[in-house]
Amino acid sequence: MRAVMITGLNGPAALQIHDVDDPVRAAGEVLVEVKAVAPAFPDLLMSKGEYQVKPELPFSPGSDFAGVVLDGPADSEFRPGARIAGCLSYGAAAEKLAVTEDRIYPIPDEMSFEDAAALPMNYLTAHFALVTRGGLVKGDTVMVLGASGGVGSAAIQVAAGLGAEVIAVVSSEERAAVAREAGAHHSVLREEVPDRVRQLTDGAGVDIVVDVVGGDIRNALRCLAPFGRVMAVGFASGEIPTVKVNRLLLTNTDVRGVESDYLWTQGTSRQAWDDLLDLSGRGFITPVVRSGGNLDNYGAALENLSARSVIGRIVLTV
Repeated sequence: MRAVMITGLNGPAALQIHDVDDPVRAAGEVLVEVKAVAPAFPDLLMSKGEYQVKPELPFSPGSDFAGVVLDGPADSEFRPGARIAGCLSYGAAAEKLAVTEDRIYPIPDEMSFEDAAALPMNYLTAHFALVTRGGLVKGDTVMVLGASGGVGSAAIQVAAGLGAEVIAVVSSEERAAVAREAGAHHSVLREEVPDRVRQLTDGAGVDIVVDVVGGDIRNALRCLAPFGRVMAVGFASGEIPTVKVNRLLLTNTDVRGVESDYLWTQGTSRQAWDDLLDLSGRGFITPVVRSGGNLDNYGAALENLSARSVIGRIVLTV
């Protein structure tokens, strides 16, 4: 079979397509024919040796995928022919995979493989940030930084589906339109924060900030209502923010880390996935997908991520 391989830590240029042996399903694993895969920012970092996960060379990148079950344990709910989506730490950029059942999820017949591949990491992370770590309740106001990206647009749709008022913070009018299309009730340019956000909330501030950007978050902190919280999801800007905790003390606010691997180590990802399918069935979840070609275009997709030119999620067909 064909697989994308990282053979050196020289960035996306190091990616190559190799012919490798088909995976052999172990006991407790499911064999999957991959139909679509969605490159992600961790792939870019891993290709340069800059991610906390450092697989031994050579290895395949790829976290989010969708496909069809070929074989599995006799007692598995995932029978041959079942349509699934899945999420790995790496290794999904291949024509076939052998994966454990806790890493795959059922998808409805009406959902395309391309849409399904765009869901797992981003939407499970958004759900974890908002519900588990953020304690979102209906009627909250949520501000999303980096709202036109993959996790940002996912956070918009999950928050709106759960009954929150959503304010999207973006860098351009083009990205503002994408955020509103994704379901944001309001869009604000970065330079308008915090003043415009305070106006939109009648001075009350926001309950939750979902931050995938990092960098200087002082203006985000100025947007918080009492007991508001910033959810630190990622650092796409390349700069890890620092916070003076005296401000948190004086305003009764806080900053919370979001490490979604907890979903798998604690075995709670399936419950979150079922919640997401419910939101999808009620029309709240429609991933913003950009077709990026096929496996041969994996390196180019990561180059686009590096240039921060991607709106939504790139998905490749397999």
